[in-house]
Amino acid sequence: MVFAGFSGQAYSPAGDKGRFVLPPLFRKAVRDSSDGRVLCLVKHERWNCLTGFGLSRKLELEAQLDREEEMSIRLNRDFDRDTRASQLFSFTEVPFDDSGRFVMPDHLRALANIADGLYFQGAGRFFTMWNPASLQEMGADWDAAKAACANLMGERQ
Repeated sequence: MVFAGFSGQAYSPAGDKGRFVLPPLFRKAVRDSSDGRVLCLVKHERWNCLTGFGLSRKLELEAQLDREEEMSIRLNRDFDRDTRASQLFSFTEVPFDDSGRFVMPDHLRALANIADGLYFQGAGRFFTMWNPASLQEMGADWDAAKAACANLMGERQ
């Protein structure tokens, strides 16, 4: 099956032992893009959230690294390929079970202020995972995500 990308929204409250559940919509896409049950997580470069994706993105990251290096050469800018590679490939591979349960590594929880729940937002090649309070601090261009998050959290109560 061809990976079609990540779309949609979901919410997962924190469970016992610090576990979260990868929602079915995202779980299937991660399985399709990882050829198994491996979720890749990393802190987003600009936003106070995490980015999630499947293992198939490794090839895309290598191509991105090549594009960035080529662009730097064309623009006559410095480019440290080793540093940028370390940034792009710094993700953590996290296993999840058939029900989508996974344990969020402590360092990632701390980096994105993850506490009582996760809001998932599809973004095509990847998806973002937010502490709902951090999402609420984003600008007006995030109003639709904020509304979806509030609605999904309200459904849980």
